[in-house]
Amino acid sequence: MSRYGMTIPFNGVPLHQQRDWVVELADLGYTDVWSAEADGADAFTPLALASVWAPSLRLGTAIVPAFTRGPACLAQSVGSLAQAAPGRFAFGIGTSSDVIVQRWNGLPFEAPYQRVRDMVHFLRAAMAGEKVTHDYETFSVKGFRLGVVPEEPVPILIAALREGMLRLAGREGDGAIINWLSADDVARVAPVVRQFGPNADGTDKEIVARIFVAPGVDADTARGFGRFAIAAYLNVPVYAKFHEWLGRGDQLAGMWARWREGDRKAALEEIPDSLVDELIVHGPPEACREHVQRYVANGVTTPVLAILPFPGVDQRQAMRDVAPR
Repeated sequence: MSRYGMTIPFNGVPLHQQRDWVVELADLGYTDVWSAEADGADAFTPLALASVWAPSLRLGTAIVPAFTRGPACLAQSVGSLAQAAPGRFAFGIGTSSDVIVQRWNGLPFEAPYQRVRDMVHFLRAAMAGEKVTHDYETFSVKGFRLGVVPEEPVPILIAALREGMLRLAGREGDGAIINWLSADDVARVAPVVRQFGPNADGTDKEIVARIFVAPGVDADTARGFGRFAIAAYLNVPVYAKFHEWLGRGDQLAGMWARWREGDRKAALEEIPDSLVDELIVHGPPEACREHVQRYVANGVTTPVLAILPFPGVDQRQAMRDVAPR
């Protein structure tokens, strides 16, 4: 089945007002809704609502940080949603960033690779109903047994940027979640995940891509406001290293230098139009859909659109404009 997702909840709309939006997503042909978790809604509540509002939609988290919940608490959240929507939930986990983990939540952002790996191992055992007593490298669990064991297996996908996490996603996950990259970049990233072969059940590794879209926005507006979005992410160390690995070190060197100097305006001016056009899908709706399909052609199995609330973007109309055809 060809999948096509949308990021929820929608920006600036209270959760209790989003029922009609989510129902319409299913009517428009979207197959999935995926939540994010940073400084807005938590990852699970919007999906729990969607599970009732639109029972045909698959639910996914892209992503839940591996640090911000303890192991038992995280297993309870995953198990609860998986029981509420049996066979319709995919769990995405990742390191998140030092900003979210350390600055906002007061937790040490240490050994992120190991933390994700350990959480995946723990969750596999907990979701199978095992009583877990184990000293993992980054935490220990003594005598925990999950009381809400899912009726069906829960796919676990790992958010990945560079090769280490991409290999972990391919080796230990059911697939990968990728973010802030171009359609052409997918051709480099996807094979790293898929080199380990299919999942234990014979299915291919899923590649979920969060793709930022601003349909119907003119190029000048999209590039102007797109620079703010790009700077907000690509100056975070994990994303800066990712784009260095992708080969954009020279292209972004000016932005990084101006940002470190504290000259935000000059930093934005250093971001070339071509990079905005690669990382943010904008323009007429048909051109946007064609751009999304380039991600699919290069290895993405589940494109998950995220509407950027730029000036002039009507989010409700945007989700209609870029719906699958």
